[in-house]
Amino acid sequence: MKALAASRRSRYAPAVLVLLALILTGALYAVLAPRPAEAQQPTANAQDIQQGRALFQANCSTCHGLNAEGTDVAPSLIGVGAASVDFQVSTGRMPMANNSPQAEKKTPQFNEEQTAQLAAYVASLAPGPAVPAADQVDPAGGNPATGMALFRTNCAMCHNAVGAGGALSEGKYAPPLYESTPTQIYEAMLTGPQSMPVFNEANISPQGKQDIIAYLMEQREPSPGGANLGSLGPVSEAIWAFVIGIGGLIGMAVWIGARSS
Repeated sequence: MKALAASRRSRYAPAVLVLLALILTGALYAVLAPRPAEAQQPTANAQDIQQGRALFQANCSTCHGLNAEGTDVAPSLIGVGAASVDFQVSTGRMPMANNSPQAEKKTPQFNEEQTAQLAAYVASLAPGPAVPAADQVDPAGGNPATGMALFRTNCAMCHNAVGAGGALSEGKYAPPLYESTPTQIYEAMLTGPQSMPVFNEANISPQGKQDIIAYLMEQREPSPGGANLGSLGPVSEAIWAFVIGIGGLIGMAVWIGARSS
């Protein structure tokens, strides 16, 4: 008992207790912390990877390096995963047409099979987010009401409340989402292209991502209120009010002046 009491009075006891508490906290976090969301997909075969490597070296290695290690012009692609490649290539953002503040969406240069082969090759270099499965991006599996709340909390400040897009700083912009496929929307949240942050499972769960997709798909339906004025909110409404209201007043003033003269 005396030895135990002496150890409690030791000047090293607080440090030992703090160390044990930190070890216990770290162990609990490692067990209970949410894992990043990574969609699952079938493992690509060796032929797809080989074809993707040939396509990469012929079309992408000039900027990204012969082995995707990156250069002074473009970043390394090791570890970005198949989802990032599929998004960038299927939307035509890669290969880039010119050196601009951000890669612009354009007609894709590769077909669906070639895009999958490029994605398979890059995915073979290191683990990374995979292309989501069809059931993960099916709008029918999402709740539009929940998706609206998630989208307006996490995305509307850049993409507008209904996905119409908007301007950012330094020549960058958040693109409109009206023509993006459900897979591309999911991949964008998963990989964070351009100025967009990454939304992993700790930020938005896979179900939450599906809810957002369901909400965005609903915005493509015809507006029940008539002309939506570009869905840009008070900006476009104010312009029309100015044109019609102020324009009408000016017209009346000119008419009254003409009559009086």
